[in-house]
Amino acid sequence: MKSYRKELAFQIEKRRELINITAEVRKAVKESGVSEGLVLVNSMHISSSVFINDDESGLHDDFEVWLEKLAPEKPYDQYKHNTFEDNADAHLKRTVMGREVVVAITDGALDFGPWEQIFYGEFDGKRRKRVLIKIIGE
Repeated sequence: MKSYRKELAFQIEKRRELINITAEVRKAVKESGVSEGLVLVNSMHISSSVFINDDESGLHDDFEVWLEKLAPEKPYDQYKHNTFEDNADAHLKRTVMGREVVVAITDGALDFGPWEQIFYGEFDGKRRKRVLIKIIGE
């Protein structure tokens, strides 16, 4: 069985951002040489997420509005966590959106359903962040 590891790095300029990372994951699958297996893609930060959904701008706006209703950024003092940092909302948003995805690799390609794409969701940006891609298979 083969194993392959790759990190993606982002310098996020805004507090919140969604980035389609599907092309980078496809590139990693090709680099791995795995034709049948699994790819794990996970955020390496507790205030960001990796998830699968449609790449549609209206839906991305809906995520922003919905997440902000669930865990509003401000006022900062509404959260007990916000004593040294002001990112409690980002931790909660990450919990809702998830830490990672696992996708099957079939015939050397991501085995997606229609419209599925992989996204990195940043909820406490303005700094460098990383995503792990781990591929195993034959």
